[in-house]
Amino acid sequence: MTTTPPVALILGAGPAGLTAALELLRRTGVKPIVVEASEAFGGLSRTVVHRGFRMDLGGHRFFSKSDWVMDWWQEVLPIDTTTLPADGGMTLTYQARQRNLRVPGDVAPPADPERVLLVRDRLSRIFHRGRFFDYPIRLDFNTVRNLGFLRSMRAGLSYVAAHAVPRRPEVTLEDFLINRFGRELYREFFESYTEKVWGVPCTQISADWGAQRIKGLSLKRAIAHALRSGLDSALGRTTESKHTSLIERFLYPRLGPGQMWEEVARRVREAGGTIVTGARAERLRLCDGRVTGVDVRLADGTTRTCDCDYAISSIPVRELVANAQPAAPAEVRDVAERLPYRDFITVGLAVRDTLIGARAPGTAGPRLPPDNWIYVQEPDVRIGRIQVFNNWSPALVPDPSVVWLGLEYFCAEGDDLWSMPDADVVAFGVRELAKIGIVDPADVVDGTVVRVPKAYPAYTGAYERFDVVREWLDAIPNLFLIGRNGMHRYNNQDHSMLTAKAAVDNIASGRSDKSNLWSINVDDDYLEEK
Repeated sequence: MTTTPPVALILGAGPAGLTAALELLRRTGVKPIVVEASEAFGGLSRTVVHRGFRMDLGGHRFFSKSDWVMDWWQEVLPIDTTTLPADGGMTLTYQARQRNLRVPGDVAPPADPERVLLVRDRLSRIFHRGRFFDYPIRLDFNTVRNLGFLRSMRAGLSYVAAHAVPRRPEVTLEDFLINRFGRELYREFFESYTEKVWGVPCTQISADWGAQRIKGLSLKRAIAHALRSGLDSALGRTTESKHTSLIERFLYPRLGPGQMWEEVARRVREAGGTIVTGARAERLRLCDGRVTGVDVRLADGTTRTCDCDYAISSIPVRELVANAQPAAPAEVRDVAERLPYRDFITVGLAVRDTLIGARAPGTAGPRLPPDNWIYVQEPDVRIGRIQVFNNWSPALVPDPSVVWLGLEYFCAEGDDLWSMPDADVVAFGVRELAKIGIVDPADVVDGTVVRVPKAYPAYTGAYERFDVVREWLDAIPNLFLIGRNGMHRYNNQDHSMLTAKAAVDNIASGRSDKSNLWSINVDDDYLEEK
């Protein structure tokens, strides 16, 4: 007599959802059924292809403090040993721990050279006042020269004053940043850019966002890093940063981040899991305080009820609560409905040349900026960042004579930029690049637009009452919230994976308490964003 295995319905095929599916198959007897609204895998970490050009939406460095995550990635896609530094390997150091990526010279190359992780150099810079500054900001000669002596002096005095008399209590993001950098550096490098990203003043953003995303970064740490790098350079030593935000190399799938998640999806299906794309969860069925099933709208317009023993959700909390039946309490629905999000547009732009950077030695190719991405701090343009896809992986760009750029805009769904026709958005981006001296419009050969709704859960408005929603959802014993949108938390890709691992741990052990999921990315000094 055969028995039917328990089923876990997983909402969303991003890094969190697909990690949960594969871990369930590896470690439990639970069958995962993954429901994904789009036709792509990876969520924001997917790879978008336009006429052979590949786009990474938002930029995804594959680096983590977690050995489990680093090993997990490398088991799915092995490292391309030909991209290791000349000494045969590299060691990433962080928080007094080392992650050794040295590969012996006699190791055979990967079986499939297309399905690999490349080792890439990292360079991010800030474009401000028409000049390039190091990112994260450092107090070094380049910064002083670009700011000027008087501004630098004011910044130093302001930093000392902020530490002598810090703001208390630390409620807003402005409080948080001024306490760590001083008022002058806050106004110079944080205020306008952060408000461009989130669309509201820093005084309306919770200090929780800073505590989660940039708590370990400070001017003192930046100075120490600069001094250490300078000393190591003088002594001929290679510096590997001890702070995740300052890493100088990272791993990256050859064909973009989506390659990782396409491979994971393939493995899930091979191992007996089910993935349904073009399907949207429409109703979360509850009975006696537990999830019993989900009504799913399929691509052909029909609706199917999927019964389940467990539900794992990485879809936006707003949608999950709205879909609950019977309905959530009125207070929970009210807070969930008003949870804020920031939406995102990437303009892919192929250009024959740029006005910055340098040509490859001995070639007549285009001038290529050395950056992975450039943070644009100029207040008179709306562009937030520029990615140089050539520097993420050469395989993202089918024509080496072209520079493939990603112009990143932060916006609100339905606003003027979001509603603009694609051709107008491309033209708008070209005008902005020309305005700040990055590109000559005559060199533009192609462009495309990708819109991503609810890309970033925001820490404003109703977020201050998010605990009301969290407590109600956490009380459902067989429902687990994971990932960025699933938890309304600005997680990185690896943190989203760790929440998925924790959910599977709980299912495997029969644990209904969810505190271990919420403890992820609370005490970590993990930084990618400003």
